Amino acid sequence: MSQPTITLATKPTDKSCLAVILGDGEAQSKGFSALDSAVAEEIKSLLSVVNFKATRGKAQLLNRSEGVVIAVGGGDLTKLDTVAMETIAASLYHATKASGFEALSLDVTGYSAELAAHAVLALHLAAYRFDKYFGQAKLDKAPTLKNITVVCDDVAAAEAAYVPLGALREGIVFARDLVSEPANILYPQSYADRVKAYENIGLKVEVLGEPEMEKLGMHSLLGVGLGSRKELKLVVMQWFGAADQKAQPIAFVGKGVTFDTGGISIKPAEGMEDMKWDMGGSAAVVGTMVALAGRKAKVNAIGIIGLVENMPDGNAQRPGDVVKAMSGTTIEVINTDAEGRLVLADALWYCQDRFKPQFMIDLATLTGAMIIALGMDYAGVFSNNDELAEKISEASKSVLENTWRMPLPVQYEKQIDSKIADIRNIGGRPAGSITAALFLQRFVNGTPWAHMDIAPVAWTNEQRIPTVPEGATGFGVRTLNALVAKFYEG
Repeated sequence: MSQPTITLATKPTDKSCLAVILGDGEAQSKGFSALDSAVAEEIKSLLSVVNFKATRGKAQLLNRSEGVVIAVGGGDLTKLDTVAMETIAASLYHATKASGFEALSLDVTGYSAELAAHAVLALHLAAYRFDKYFGQAKLDKAPTLKNITVVCDDVAAAEAAYVPLGALREGIVFARDLVSEPANILYPQSYADRVKAYENIGLKVEVLGEPEMEKLGMHSLLGVGLGSRKELKLVVMQWFGAADQKAQPIAFVGKGVTFDTGGISIKPAEGMEDMKWDMGGSAAVVGTMVALAGRKAKVNAIGIIGLVENMPDGNAQRPGDVVKAMSGTTIEVINTDAEGRLVLADALWYCQDRFKPQFMIDLATLTGAMIIALGMDYAGVFSNNDELAEKISEASKSVLENTWRMPLPVQYEKQIDSKIADIRNIGGRPAGSITAALFLQRFVNGTPWAHMDIAPVAWTNEQRIPTVPEGATGFGVRTLNALVAKFYEG
């Protein structure tokens, strides 16, 4: 896939367009202050003509007598943190990607190596394009920007600061690629194969097939795949980076429905093509594990994803069927389109039963009701543990991934009571996301747990954050990585 080359240097690249950061107050960036006084005055004069305000991320191309300069707003430069730098760099990319320039230099001299590294990360994430299946005619219309240089004071220090961010980028890009792939290319076996390839960075990857799941009694998960010709897979990823490799791990569990027709409770045809990304939760888990292993995180971590297609067929699970989960709980399947919770029920139980983790966080594009509740900018967080929920919130805020904690009221549990089994898989229209989370909680046996419903944010049809272009977002990877880095690495 076409991506610009992004490098660090101490000077702007020859024949590149120079971008300088301007503040909205008295403070100005070192790059702007270092300009020749006549050049600086000319820039100020040109900016006054267009009434430019140095709002963070706003960019303005200026046609000078001796070439083009780009002014990019930095807002209050006394409060320039990593999030602000990422916003500046990513916004600059979008403002110039199709401007006709092939080379760009962003001057971040005067700022730390960490901020320079985050500028590089932001440029990579903003420039992401899934153009794998484009023909030459479409490829020829790719952004003109081919080379970007981040100008900093200390290249070696910035490169060192970028090493863990590079691993994070790999995890996010892999997650985006997985979500972007069509279902005829990405199905349980091919998905498992892609994850298996990351054993080369130190991940231990096990792939359980249907016979192994049958022996474990995973009939909640197995029932979802009865209508598909593609064999189900349960992928278990392990990373042991803590000083004590026997220390209790942390765990992430993801819903990996590689395509969701709804099964016998089939969805309307309009928009069904979007259901290729019903595995967005699993992609976030895989991306997180790739990031942790890539940056050699000092933590023991487990990632588990249940991979399945939900298809209609003469052998498909029917509304009204009763299945027994690995936990022994019986489930009346009222609606086969509420399949994600059936996948997670067995995956969660298997995770805590085998690994006894400190906590479990599951991620899933679980309910359309979450979009109704929170719109398209927030993931819902449900948890049985206040401390874990607060840590997730703090981590998500630090990386511009919006989350909002939702309640788990006991009185709503009656909505998922069954008259012929222990529990049923839907609770009706009222509080649909909450009753889905309450269903999952039945398969958590005292372990601190959080459920992230990422249905609103796994895919975006418009750019809402500069580092997240249209399409697959990779949402969750940054939050989970920040959670581990801030609270769980020894």
